[in-house]
Amino acid sequence: MIQSKLRGMGVAFITPFKEDESVDYEAIIRLVDYQLQNGTDFLVILATTAETPTLSSEEKIKIQKLIVERVNGQIPIVLGCGGNNTRAVIETLKNDDFTGIDAILSVVPYYNKPSQEGIYQHYKAIANSTDLPIILYNVPGRTGVNMTAETTLRLARDFKNIVGVKEASGNITQMDDIIKNKPADFNVLSGDDGITFPLITLGAVGVISVIGNAFPREFSRMTRLALAGDYANALSIHHKFTELFDLLFVDGNPAGVKSMLNAMGMIENKLRLPLVPTRITTFEKIRAVLNELNIKC
Repeated sequence: MIQSKLRGMGVAFITPFKEDESVDYEAIIRLVDYQLQNGTDFLVILATTAETPTLSSEEKIKIQKLIVERVNGQIPIVLGCGGNNTRAVIETLKNDDFTGIDAILSVVPYYNKPSQEGIYQHYKAIANSTDLPIILYNVPGRTGVNMTAETTLRLARDFKNIVGVKEASGNITQMDDIIKNKPADFNVLSGDDGITFPLITLGAVGVISVIGNAFPREFSRMTRLALAGDYANALSIHHKFTELFDLLFVDGNPAGVKSMLNAMGMIENKLRLPLVPTRITTFEKIRAVLNELNIKC
C-alpha cells in the first residue's frame, strides 16, 4: 500500500529560477540528487512551494518529466493537483500524463470558500474520477476556509483512494481529533515544519516539509527518530531549528527557504512575481543562524 511509503519526511520541492527568471533545470537536477542522497522519504512536486501558479503549462510538464526521470522510482513522487474549479481538476486528472507519479496532493478549494458539504462533494468528485491515491491538503491560511476534522474523517472513511491529509490548520486539537478517529490506513502528515515533532508524538506519521529543501539529512533524521519513539534526540534536533522555522515564513514561502539555499550556494535567490526575495534583514538573520549551525554559506 502506498500509505506505508508516504510517511517520514516528504519535501515540498521548490522551483529554482535563473537571474532572468527562466526555470533553472540544471539546479533542479542538483536539488533532486541532494534530496536522494540525504534521506528524503518522498518528494512533493509542483505544489505551493514550487510557485506553481507562476509556471506555464510547458514548464510544468518539463519539470515533472525531469524529476520523474531523475528520481527513477527510488522514492515516491506526489504531484500537486488541485484547484477551486472541480471540473477543471477532473479534466486534468483524465487528460494529463501521470507516469511515475505515486499520488496527488489536492488543496482545499481556495478563494470561493465552499461550505463543508461543498468541500466534501469536491473531493468526492475527484476521488471518483481517478484511481490515483489522493492526499487532502488543508491550509486555511491560504485558502480562506478550514476543512474540519469531521469533513476530513468523512472523506477518509468514504473513499479508499483518499489515503491521507496534509494538515496545516495550526489547530492541534483539530489534528488530534483526526488522528484519534481516522481509519488505520489513513496518514496524517504535518503541513508545518515547526509542529512536526509534537504532531508525531500525537500519532502523525510524518511531514511535507519546506525546510527539508535545505536540510534534508537533519530534518529527515528528526522525523525518523520521533517516529521510532526516540523523543529526546528528536527534540534536540527540533530545538536546533526552532529559530529557522520562524525565519522561513516571515517574508512568505518559498522566499525564506530559497534564501537559505542561496546562502548555501545551491541556487539563485530568485522568485517570480508576485513573490519577492526575503528582505536583507531577514537574509542576514538566516545567515547568522546558518553560521551558528556550522552550515557553510
